Amino acid sequence: MKFETLRDTLLSPVQAVVGVVEKRQTMPILANLLVVVGDTGLSLTGTDMEVELVANTAVEIQEKGEVTVPARKLLDICRALPEGAKITVYLDKGKLSLRSGHSRFSLVTLPAADFPAVEDIHVQRSFCVGQEHLRDLFTRTAFSMAQQDVRYYLNGLLLETSEKRLRAVATDGHRLALCDLGTDLGDVTVQQVIVPRKGVLELQRLLGEGDTQAKIELGTNHIRIHLPSLRFTSKLIDGRFPEYERVVPKGGDKIFTADRLLLREALSRAAILSNEKYRGVRLQLAANRLKVLAHNPEQEEAEDEIEVQYQGSELEIGFNVTYLLDALSALEGERVHITLTDANSSCLIRTPQNEQCRYVVMPMRL
Repeated sequence: MKFETLRDTLLSPVQAVVGVVEKRQTMPILANLLVVVGDTGLSLTGTDMEVELVANTAVEIQEKGEVTVPARKLLDICRALPEGAKITVYLDKGKLSLRSGHSRFSLVTLPAADFPAVEDIHVQRSFCVGQEHLRDLFTRTAFSMAQQDVRYYLNGLLLETSEKRLRAVATDGHRLALCDLGTDLGDVTVQQVIVPRKGVLELQRLLGEGDTQAKIELGTNHIRIHLPSLRFTSKLIDGRFPEYERVVPKGGDKIFTADRLLLREALSRAAILSNEKYRGVRLQLAANRLKVLAHNPEQEEAEDEIEVQYQGSELEIGFNVTYLLDALSALEGERVHITLTDANSSCLIRTPQNEQCRYVVMPMRL
């Protein structure tokens, strides 16, 4: 195996795939990247057995071949070389050598045949959406995913396809984020898949801006997304996602409208003196005003008040302030609508400009 390329041409695909490689491995080969030099150029693959990333780039091929090399070391070498440097990469006595100017590096290798790779995912359905729209969908919902919850199906993001819509839903049992992307997916029946947390975070990093299309393929146990010069594959979480539609509040007679940024700032100020563990704040809603109160075990207190549009009866309710702030940050627009029922019911947060995104936060007792 031997090829020549520029430092930046090699660095870009290495950076794209190295994020999936875990620092602590159960199998030594999972700390490596699979390097394949073939007819179509250079292919680099990284995996943790759950998520796989494959990046392709054109290089000057002198001899075909394949091998695996330590991912982090290859990345550090590429970063350390000067911009525009020319690199020659070749196999020499079982080691991968890199030459650039007066610099020479020799990396240990493991056989390519031992590298675990996802082959055919048995595609059942495929469709295309804009990269930017897909990234926006994840950004507006992914923060509500659970982390290491025993209910493993919550440690991921639900993607639901229907004929005119791609929907993303995430919940950790205390809050829920739901966002729709209106798009014509063709003759698509309703299907639900749960993408694991790590796969969602990697996609947020990889998805770009602009109108470039991402091709999404859904298999029996995998999701695969094709991007320019990059292929993402992830196992799906095998489980039944909660019936989220039942969680979204219907009705609710106490609806107030507030300036989104003013409300976020008031909550941020009160949060400074909230309990560091539970992050609770109390909202006191009255005619055309909302008071935000917080206190902590050190007997410190915070109080803030903003004007809102509201004419209903008074209500006092407690929330985890972090959940409210996350929802307000994910939304856009100047005004926000918050629907409440009583002190023991969840609130619904949305904006008048974008009914496609809705956020539900459960109350807490303070």
